[in-house]
Amino acid sequence: MAPNGETLFSSDARDSFCKPRKLSMEGLQRAMSDLSLELSKEAIDAKLPPISEVEEARCECCGMSEECTPNYIHRVRDKFCGKWICGLCSEAVKEEGEKGGAKEDALKAHMSACVRFNRIGRAYPVLYQADAMREILKKSNRGVRGKSSSPRDLGGPKKSTITRSSSCIPAITKEMADYAKLR
Repeated sequence: MAPNGETLFSSDARDSFCKPRKLSMEGLQRAMSDLSLELSKEAIDAKLPPISEVEEARCECCGMSEECTPNYIHRVRDKFCGKWICGLCSEAVKEEGEKGGAKEDALKAHMSACVRFNRIGRAYPVLYQADAMREILKKSNRGVRGKSSSPRDLGGPKKSTITRSSSCIPAITKEMADYAKLR
């Protein structure tokens, strides 16, 4: 049946294939309006649950805040030992947990890294970067010690070598002492 109640095909028995009649533009518009009316009735019938109030939740690792529903906040706290953490920090905790160990240990490690960054990294970015490079070198050079280029180790001073006239150890020691005060 066509939207206006008429049949589309003629009942002529002579034709093995019946051509449909051309529909008028008015008939198409009426069919579209009927269809949209039916769809709008279905949409009204389907009741959506009411949205609860949103609250602002602050990440206990990095300090970022988000607007979340109380149900979501409760689920995240259940998942992360009673602490609410943002999505980015939760991914970092998952990655840390995949290295091995309990979720609580991964959460503590990530939180301490965030606290350390917020305390040192924001105030002294160059010092934080130098410390990060030192940690990377420590991890990559475990058990491997660099060879000394001291003239004493090479069998005495040679005429073509440059020898060090002063040590840089006091400057490094002073810098490390300042860094230790910040921790």
